[in-house]
Amino acid sequence: MNRDLTTGNIRGQIWRFTLPLLGSMLFQQLYNIADSLVAGRFISAEALAAVGNSYEITLIFIAFAFGSNMGSSVVVSQYFGAGRKKEMKCAISTTFIAAFILSIVLTVLGLLFTDLLLEAINTPAELLEMSAEYLDIYILGLLFLFFYNIATGIFTAMGDSRTPFIFLAFSSTANIGVDILFVTLFDMGVAGVAWATFLCQGISSILAVAALIVRLKQIGETKEKAPLFSFHILKQITIIAIPSILQQSFISIGNILVQSVVNSFGAAVMAGYAAAIKLNNMVITSITTIGNGISSFSAQNFGAGKNDRVKEGRKEGLLISIAFSVIASLLFVLLGRYILLLFMKSDETDAIREGIRFLKIVSPFYALISIKLITDAVLRGSGDMLPFMISTFSDLILRVALAFILSWLLASAVGIWLSWPIGWIVGTVISLIFYLSGHWEKRKRLS
Repeated sequence: MNRDLTTGNIRGQIWRFTLPLLGSMLFQQLYNIADSLVAGRFISAEALAAVGNSYEITLIFIAFAFGSNMGSSVVVSQYFGAGRKKEMKCAISTTFIAAFILSIVLTVLGLLFTDLLLEAINTPAELLEMSAEYLDIYILGLLFLFFYNIATGIFTAMGDSRTPFIFLAFSSTANIGVDILFVTLFDMGVAGVAWATFLCQGISSILAVAALIVRLKQIGETKEKAPLFSFHILKQITIIAIPSILQQSFISIGNILVQSVVNSFGAAVMAGYAAAIKLNNMVITSITTIGNGISSFSAQNFGAGKNDRVKEGRKEGLLISIAFSVIASLLFVLLGRYILLLFMKSDETDAIREGIRFLKIVSPFYALISIKLITDAVLRGSGDMLPFMISTFSDLILRVALAFILSWLLASAVGIWLSWPIGWIVGTVISLIFYLSGHWEKRKRLS
């Protein structure tokens, strides 16, 4: 059901709204975790390294899908909060039309340049074929990736975080079973892992779009029929989407550069990193998802002119994200070895050791980065995009530079791992400065 987030008890609304979002993202992460888990446990350490290596490139495409999600959800949230349903419906159809064209273009470009991208990140020769095989199949499913992200973003914008959770929980659970089926029974190797993701993501995308169509019909017709496409609204969406795409793209490019440094230390470090970064990304993406909920909450209330509720919503978002971060940090520090063994065999000692090092260095700082991500969500919800871009790019540039410098100085992958907390500290300080300045409160509402 749709939920108006501009009235009612803030704490209850935030918790009821964000917890299903968090659950959805945890299931979303099962896609990638299942791929790595099945590749490492049922194929080989090389297969795990190949999937992890390809994953860094897939983040570029995910950046475009995420940006489309954020652009549409912020605009739809503000129109929904202001009660302007005609413009809201037009924003939804405009987003899907633009996303269809964009996803087709990216699919063609991705298939043409797969090998070039893999070679650019120093993919070892023995992993090149497996990495390309996985990546090509993944790219074929970009339309599903875009439509699913947009549909779930729109549900969230209208205050409904439960519907996407139900679809994703079903398809993600199925993905694990299909992964194992394709790899063990059909002996499809890395291709089986990729096709399982393609199939299950396609199903979740179709279900989410179909449910959204039904929901929009339930809202009813407006006095004037909403146009299917509007360049004016596309511009509003683009103003939010492009900074989000650039942010995520630069993060992806940064991750690719870091991956190239990791690759220089050999297959064992690559495998350890592939497993540990999946766990790390699960936590960071989950906190980002909580932030997306706060962003929708902020956008609805900002659209309704209720800035005090925006500030209270941020406090509640911080409570949830910090609590989640502390639990994740304790699990990774205390039980990291046993969690990594889900991805690797016990005799792969070098890979396990490197994965443990990464988790012990990076995970204690999850609470800190959650402060940045929730603060960024408020800035984004108000449409104040420049500040959070500056903080993110500062974090990223510093992190990438330090990965090269410290790994060279220490002659060890530990130098790469140390770059994470240093970048996070700087990014968090910058985000807080922009939020406390109050500039976001003075922004104009959508016309």
